[in-house]
Amino acid sequence: MIWLNGALIDEAAAEVSVFDHGLTVGDGVFETVKAVHGQTFALTRHLDRLARSAAGLGLPAPDLEEVRKGCQAVLAATPIPLGRLRITYTGGVAPLGSDRGDAPPTLAIALGAAAPRPDTTAAATVPWTRNERSAVAGLKTTSYAENVIALAHAHRQGASEALFANTTGALCEGTGSNVFVVLGGRLLTPPLSAGCLAGVTRALVVEWCEAEEADLPYQVLREAEEVFLTSTLRDVQAVDRIDDHQLPAPGPVTARAMAAFAARAADDLDP
Repeated sequence: MIWLNGALIDEAAAEVSVFDHGLTVGDGVFETVKAVHGQTFALTRHLDRLARSAAGLGLPAPDLEEVRKGCQAVLAATPIPLGRLRITYTGGVAPLGSDRGDAPPTLAIALGAAAPRPDTTAAATVPWTRNERSAVAGLKTTSYAENVIALAHAHRQGASEALFANTTGALCEGTGSNVFVVLGGRLLTPPLSAGCLAGVTRALVVEWCEAEEADLPYQVLREAEEVFLTSTLRDVQAVDRIDDHQLPAPGPVTARAMAAFAARAADDLDP
């Protein structure tokens, strides 16, 4: 079942106009929320970021209580053990082109099954960069084409994630994850000023695992003692290979972060 603009609808009957601005020009924002046996994790943080992304894109503020209602309805209608709850909020029906129309935004909420992630994975570097000075830097928008290209590149290298530098050559983020490195025993992650998304899991790891923000050169990926990724469905995931460079995985700092995150997340589903 799909929640679409205030109603729960069968998936086969859920339709969005071909003139929706989210479809024609990617004028929309979204959130992915982990759902375990019908319960969401960190939903309040995700909804806060949805509102920030919408404001950054110039969309009307979403009704967050309506979004919560839709999430609960979809979860109740689709019982699965582990799911990816996707909240999409777009500019609605508009003229063809970049100008917005007068129609209300579109809100769609869908749930898909997810597989538990392995404890370790491989990542790949890419020749493309994130623009830390972009108008949409740090916003979780539906304009994901560059991520699709980068992730396909990573898959051809036998990796599950691609890691970007920004235009200054600093380490930034993955296509759908934040990146942490261990240097001299210190747990470090790029600052938001590098152009990375303010990941929900990233923020919790910084808070729970005493990580520090630091400007890091892209080549740190070959110098780091350990590397791990964070995201909604990865939680904390150790990286055992970047391109042809092998890493211990999970190393001791990563293992502590994995254990700390799992314990704290189990104690509080909406931290």
